[in-house]
Formats: sequence, structure tokens, C-alpha cells
Amino acid sequence: MTDQSNLTTSTSDSAGRALVVHPALKLAASGKTRRTPESRLEEAVGLAKAIGLEVVHAEIARIDRPTPAYFVGGGVVERLGELAKELRAELLIFDCTLSPAQQRNLERALDRKVIDRTGLILEIFGERARTKEGRLQVDLAALSYQRSRLVRSWTHLERQRSGGAFMGGPGERQIELDRRMLDEKIQRLKRELEQVKRTRGLHRSARQKVPYSVVALVGYTNAGKSTLFNRLTQAQVMAADMLFATLDPTMRQLKLPSGDTVILSDTVGFITDLPVNLVAAFRATLEEVISADVIVHVRDVSDPEHEAQKDSVDSILEDLGLSKHDSTCPIIEVFNKIDLLSQEEREQLQEQVGRQDLAVAASALSGEGIEDLLLLVAECLHRDHEILDLQLDRADGETLAWLYQHGHVLERREDDGQTYLRVSLSPREKARFEQLQLEGS
Repeated sequence: MTDQSNLTTSTSDSAGRALVVHPALKLAASGKTRRTPESRLEEAVGLAKAIGLEVVHAEIARIDRPTPAYFVGGGVVERLGELAKELRAELLIFDCTLSPAQQRNLERALDRKVIDRTGLILEIFGERARTKEGRLQVDLAALSYQRSRLVRSWTHLERQRSGGAFMGGPGERQIELDRRMLDEKIQRLKRELEQVKRTRGLHRSARQKVPYSVVALVGYTNAGKSTLFNRLTQAQVMAADMLFATLDPTMRQLKLPSGDTVILSDTVGFITDLPVNLVAAFRATLEEVISADVIVHVRDVSDPEHEAQKDSVDSILEDLGLSKHDSTCPIIEVFNKIDLLSQEEREQLQEQVGRQDLAVAASALSGEGIEDLLLLVAECLHRDHEILDLQLDRADGETLAWLYQHGHVLERREDDGQTYLRVSLSPREKARFEQLQLEGS
């Protein structure tokens, strides 16, 4: 059984005509919030369009269970082959994870190029990555993915095999050579990536010595993180109605109403069922999240499935060791795009936000709620601060300047050649201040 949706009826020639199929299991999953097949299909179409493909047909293929040969049933494969010929589509995208054998079988049966969800996301990452680290991570993930599918490149040599069923011919020897070359490339990329990570680590250490707190924006892809980043920092980060518009981490300084300066980091968007090898490959990109002082989770409340998207983001954060309940790092939820809600929906949302400690309703596009967000970030940064009453010699300008730069001066008075201060310091800054005092004594 299939649910069909012809998204493009044009039959003009195009270099990037694609069919998109989302295989959906008929048995509903229990437990966690489950996204509907319709929204999953829509997301897959969005991923295809994100790399400029023309989607000429999209459908949901409902299956009882995946088949070993094609993942979907043979009847579906036959009908898709006829559709591909009729619509002159060169590419079929299966919104699932195909085994190398299933991908090879589908390409033979359909006589068309076939890619799965992992391959599609890799294409997007490869096109969007701009920094050296981003490109290295894409290359590493792509080579690891390609290595498991080497046999596809050598099907034309199968006829040249000699000997018994378990004897390898030229095709298998070539595959082994290619696998060895790929392994060498993978090891080289890992070494280069480690060097880049070390460089980033040095930069991070330098920032910690300044130091500025790090506030990391996270959220489902297309939730409005980059628009919020631009709103807060007046930057010009790419912000488009497109999945994975941002891939490389971008950082800017941000001045809070409290007077604190922080580093704001925009990160790659999360997505449902992000392939495991991509999570591993892009873990370094999320290091700014792991080391953040405050995390801002941006949610698109105009999306009917924003609760399911939240589950996906929470799951990845937990994988990074940042559970909302266990983490010492505060996680603020920004219910974004309230400008797209009806008055009734806005009132219901405001009631929900009012029941949560770390939540704010906002619109990154219009600016509504942004001031509340900044105040909440400042509150989180000062939540574990300690207040110290200090007495300094008036001539000790160096210590005074340090306290103004690294702490929050609440009170100051001068009396009889002495400066009396009440200062709020984070535990880290308090330890540094005490160390400086010991070194200066």
C-alpha cells in the first residue's frame, strides 16, 4: 500500500530529477513521540530540494517489515521503475537506511541511481561544509560510507571471476585494493582531523583564559537558530528556509543587558534518525555545545510536530552527556516563530511557558521576546555565582580592572584610601581570583 503525492508534474528534461520514497512500517512504535510518515516524507523532500534536486514524485510506501532484498516489496519496486521511466527521473531516494546489498539490488532492478537517507545527508553536508574541520568530517564520513559499498563499483567484473564459488577473481582483487586505499585515506583524514581538533582546543583554552562564557544555540534543523543568531549579534550567517542551512559552527561576541560579554555559537541542526556514523563524524562540531555554559534550545512552535522534533534534539543532547535533568549546564527552551501562531495558540503557549523555569516565547524574525531571552541567559550565567565582599588598596588598579572584566560588580565605595567592592563571580572565576591573589602576595 502506498500514499502517493506528485509534487512536480512537469516532464521537461532536468539534470536532477528525483523520486522520493519514505518506507513506513505499518506497526506503530510505542513509547516516544512518533513523527507521522507524512511529515517524514515532507522532510525527505526538503532534504532533496536542499541540494537542488527536482522532486517529480514523492510517496509513502507502507510495509509490514523490511525485506532483505529491497527493503520494500517487489511490487513497489516494479511500480517505482515504471514511474521513474515515465517521469524521466535519474535518481531514487529512499528515506531509510539501506544495506549495501539492498542498494545494489534496487539499482539493478530500477536501472537508476539509488541513494538512502545517509547518502542524501552526506551530499548536503558535502555541499555546505565550509571550514577545514567541516570538510574533513564530511570526507571522513563519506569514505566510511563508501567503504561499506565498494562492491557496487565492481559489479561489472563479476563475470570475470574464475574458480569455485569461494575463489576471488579480478573483481575481488580490485575491491581489496580499493578498500586498502580507502583505509589509508581514512587514517590520513583522522590524523588531519585530530590536528584541527587540537588547534580548536588551543583556541578554546585561549578563550577560557579571557574568559568569556559560551552560549550554544541548538535545535532541529530549520528551527530558526541562524535567524536568532543574526538577530542577537547583527551577523550575516546564512539563514534560509532550508534544511541544514548551517553546518559549520559560527561564533560571535554578544553583550548581555547585565553587562556580561559571552560567546554565542551557532551549530549544525539536529535531525530525526541522523545516521550513527554522521553523529560520530560531527561530534567535534558539537564540542562547543559540550563545553557550553548555557545551551539555548530553539524550537519551531509553528511546526505541528515540534514536540517530536524536541524528542530528537533531547536524544542527541543525552548522547553528548547533556541530559536536561542531569546536566549542570542550564538548557533554555526558546519557543520560536510565535509570529506564525494564531492569537489563541499564542495565549496557550504563554501559559505553557509560564509553567517552566527556563523557557521563553519569541520570534527571531520580529524580535519579540528577545529581551526576555537575554535576561534569562544572564540569570543562568549568574545562578551559581558567589558574592564576595572585598577590600582593595585604591592604588591597586590592576586587580580592580580584573574584577570588572571577569566579574559583575554589584557595589563599590571609596573610603580612607581603600576601595570596597561587592562582586559576583562564577566558581571558576573565584578560583582564578584566589590564585591571582596568592601569586601576588
